[in-house]
Parts: sequence; structure tokens; C-alpha cells
Amino acid sequence: MLIKTYGSAVQGVNAYTITIEVNVSAGTKYVLVGLPDNAVKEGELRIESALKQCGYKRPRQKVVINMAPADIRKEGSAYDLPIAMGLLAASGQINQDKVSQYMIMGELSLDGSLRPIKGVLPIAIQARKEGFKGIILPVQNAQEAAIVNNLEVIGVGNILEAIEFLDGHRDIQPLVIDTREVFQNTVDQYAADFADVQGQENIKRALEIAAAGGHNVIMIGPPGAGKTMLAKRLPSVLPPLSMHEALETTKIHSVAGKLGEAASLLTTRPYRSPHHTISDVALVGGGGIPQPGEISLAHNGVLFLDELPEFKRTVLEVMRQPLEERRVTISRAKTSLEFPANFMLIASMNPCPCGYYNHPEKECVCGPGVVQRYLNKVSGPLLDRIDLHVEVTPVTFDEMTATRKAEESATVRERVMQARDKQIDRFKEVPQIHSNAMMPSQMVKEICQINDAGRTLLKTAMERLGLSARAYDRILKVSRTIADLADSQDIKIEHLAEAIQYRSLDREGWAG
Repeated sequence: MLIKTYGSAVQGVNAYTITIEVNVSAGTKYVLVGLPDNAVKEGELRIESALKQCGYKRPRQKVVINMAPADIRKEGSAYDLPIAMGLLAASGQINQDKVSQYMIMGELSLDGSLRPIKGVLPIAIQARKEGFKGIILPVQNAQEAAIVNNLEVIGVGNILEAIEFLDGHRDIQPLVIDTREVFQNTVDQYAADFADVQGQENIKRALEIAAAGGHNVIMIGPPGAGKTMLAKRLPSVLPPLSMHEALETTKIHSVAGKLGEAASLLTTRPYRSPHHTISDVALVGGGGIPQPGEISLAHNGVLFLDELPEFKRTVLEVMRQPLEERRVTISRAKTSLEFPANFMLIASMNPCPCGYYNHPEKECVCGPGVVQRYLNKVSGPLLDRIDLHVEVTPVTFDEMTATRKAEESATVRERVMQARDKQIDRFKEVPQIHSNAMMPSQMVKEICQINDAGRTLLKTAMERLGLSARAYDRILKVSRTIADLADSQDIKIEHLAEAIQYRSLDREGWAG
């Protein structure tokens, strides 16, 4: 008898339906075709043991299993459950009526229990798109799948529950979650707040500008000045995730297996802080089975690189293209995958190896040329892509012990959202652009127009600092954001002057 069950393969951040055709006929051979990897082939032993544990048996006739389409590689152990259901239905051990109505996924243990799988959200989205009645999957993944409405989510703890449900002997109520209610209740819940930071008002101002325009920032300062503390609090002043952004972000984390058990929709902006020993593949994505890297896990959020010069140069250079294009393409001989990577880059660094160059009180002990050599570890092209360079000075004792409460993240976020609203209105005709930082060069010329006094100021700054054409664009974009925060239609000279001062690393004082 020929039976069809349905599973799913995840490529990039999208899922594709896999038809599992099981044919049981006279003979003794067990054949699995359709480009399965070793994990899928090894499933034969897991399936046999799991069925035995709950009183069923693997058919002893000739079994041919085809996983179609045959040109897509099937990877991982999540096909154990749909293959097992196909074997039981094809050998007449269970009723076949409901088997093809559900998409089925799950990894089997030898005792018949089910282990959680990766990529459940894109699989559930694909199941609804293809018109399946529902999805049967491990109970640990049910919350994640229930994000998708108009789809029956049947969470099962072991293979016996799945068998009895499909055979009509057990009634399992589909899990239903009011996604919008969950989203509204948790969308702004951040553990860290700007109010925790005493002093550093100029750095908070720079981060507010960065958040308002989606700009990248580098903070340069001595150890213990509060660079990491400020970076951790940046997500709390960014506008709340929209439902579309939340789904997009959750999909990436689901594919990477970073959601954890019983996880649901991600409702806060991601904050990723990889260690400086990270490899270039781990940062941008890739590998034998292409997986999203840190820049994709930071999509719609913040990527923080602490001690930037300590990262390998090759690692930093592979970020240059994704920073411009806001996506990363992983190319292989047979396939090409695209992962979104629209993140804000926040970097921090000491001004020199000892950390005290330009310090107001402590003396730098680095020898001649050492400071310049340290700064040269970060390439000019990468620094050009960072809009704001901010010097962080140590907090004084008086600032640390001040009783005046610092401004809360919620207050800053209000101003940021008002500035973002202006940008959304400005770019409503261009759907792929949402913030000032995303403007291409030709749009900068149209939108960021300055008067004669502003042109003179900018020309002087360009000549004195030796700025590149890309840095010129960055200054104009930042000044447009400052004008938006000030609720100004035009870019005034004071907006331009503030934007120019955020190019610390271009100034002569940093020449070593």
C-alpha cells in the first residue's frame, strides 16, 4: 500500500514542504531515497525501537520510502515521526484517513518520547500556507507553532499519543495562544534601563541620536567608563518591535535553535554580544548546513562588539557588505541562501593598549606609534560605515553619587519614536527604507539639503579632517536625524556642527 505523509525542510529562514511516500510491498528490503543525510538514515533504528516500546512493529516486507522533491537535501532527525506514521499507515496498523491532513515533524528517542526540533515557526507558517488542517509536533515546540493562527497545533509528548490521535482513539485539544495579547503585554519589558546610568549625558545623547536614525556607533574610552553598560541599555530606547518585525526575528532565532523549550514570540529587540574570538562564519553565518550568524540573530536589534581592535581583522572585514546591504548571502555550489541582517552596530574600544590615551587624569604608558598601530587594527572602510564616533570619559565621583535620578528609557524612547514617525512619513514611498541611516547617496542629496553657511562649515571640516565621500554622507544623515529630534524641517548649522563632532577618530588628536 502507498501512503503519503508530509514534513518540512528549512532552507535559510523559509520552509519547504517535503512529501514522504511510503510503499510497503512483498519482499524484505528497507530502502530510503530522496537525498537524505546520515541523521535521516539513522532514523530507521530509532523508529524501530520506538514502535516496539509502544506495542507496534516495523513492517517486515519490502519498504520503499521516497522523500520528494528528491533534489533538496533532507537534513536532521526531525523526519523520524512522519516516516514512522507513514510506515504504520502503509502497513495497515493505523487508520490512514487523518495522516495526510497534518504536517508531522519530530525526533524520536529509543523509548518513543519526542525531542524538540529547530525551525518550527517557518514550518508552521508553511503548513498554513499549504492549507494543512494542522501540525503535529513535540509538545516542547507547541508554543512556538501556536504563534501562527488558523492552524491546529497538536503537541505530543511521545509517539503513542501521535498514533492514538491519528487513529481516532485520543482527543488532543489544539493549543491556542492569543499572539497579539502576548505581544502587547511584553513588547516593552527590558531588564536594563538608562535610569541606571549616572552621568554620561553626552553619550546618552549620542545613543539617542543613533536610536532615532538607526545609526551605527563606536565608543572610545578608558576601561570602566561605562561603554558596555550604555550599550546594553540601547535596545530599551529603540522603538518597540512591530508584529511583522517580531515574527521575522523569531523565525531567525527558531531556525538557529536559539529559542529554547516552550518559547513563544520574541517581543523585545535582540541584543547580541559575541566574544572577540568569534570566527567569520559564526559572525555572518554559513557552515556545512548554512545557519544564521550573529549579525542575523541581531536582526531588528543591536550587535555589540566589545573591544573592537581585539577581533580578527578578517572577521571585521566580512561585516562591511552586510552593513551596507542589510542582508547576507551565503553561496554554495548547489544553493544560495539569504539571511536578513538589518542591525544596529555598537562597538567599543580602548583608545590604546593600556587604555589611558587622552585620559584626563591617568598617564598613557604606550610607546611612540603604539596608539596609531592599535587604532589601525580597525580598517578605515569599516570606520567609514560607523556614523557616530563618541569619546567616553570616566564618570566623576560627584556624578556617581548624585541623588538626582537619571532620565528613564521610556522618556528617551518617546522622543526616538517621534523622530522615527517623521522618517516613516518621509520614506513612505520607498518601502525598503525605514530610517535615515538606510538612505542611499542619491537620496541624501535630495533630503539632506543645507544652506550656504552649512556648506562652508562642512567644507572646512572635510578639508581639516580629511573625510571621505562616505563620511560626508554619514554627517549629513546624522544631522538630518538631529534635526528630526529637534522637530526641525531644515538642517540648521547647529545640527550640522553636532554631527561633525561625532567623528572623533577622524580628528588630528587621534593621529598617535
